[in-house]
Amino acid sequence: MSIEKTTTQEKTTTQNTATENRQPKGELTFDDKVIQKVVGYAIENVTGLLGVDGGFVANIKNKIVNTDNPADGIGVEVGKEQVAVDLDIIMEYGHNAHDIYKQLTEVITKQIRETTSLTLVELNVEVVDIQTQKEFDASQTSLQDRVTDAGSKIKEKTADGVDAVKKTTSQAVNDDDNRVK
Repeated sequence: MSIEKTTTQEKTTTQNTATENRQPKGELTFDDKVIQKVVGYAIENVTGLLGVDGGFVANIKNKIVNTDNPADGIGVEVGKEQVAVDLDIIMEYGHNAHDIYKQLTEVITKQIRETTSLTLVELNVEVVDIQTQKEFDASQTSLQDRVTDAGSKIKEKTADGVDAVKKTTSQAVNDDDNRVK
């Protein structure tokens, strides 16, 4: 009789352990734009890198430059365990492209691993322009600056239009007053 109790207890313990060790079904995935942003933030302080063509610019966090997409210039291919990254960069004149590539590899590998637990398996960097810091700074007009300028112009034109309508309406009212006596 005691042998049967032990067998029953062992079965119950085995079933509970099996239930506790089961993982829920499902998977964790990352949208391309998430990886693009991780890369953008990772490369922000790479020495000799002025910017990514059309997108993130060194030392200007969350400021979109010359584009409405902060990930322009950053291409990614995301798998379940690995990531490949393509960058189009603007490098600063006077720096070595191989040194910049080495820094990019180190910071991107580290940040992708820390943020997503994915492994960087390929990094392709194309230098699309080389500029001095002065040239680069002079050429930058942010999207926010352009929107602000456009908003100011629209505001001025709208105010002018409202004033014209008020003037026309006021004259029409005065004209109607003269006709009806």
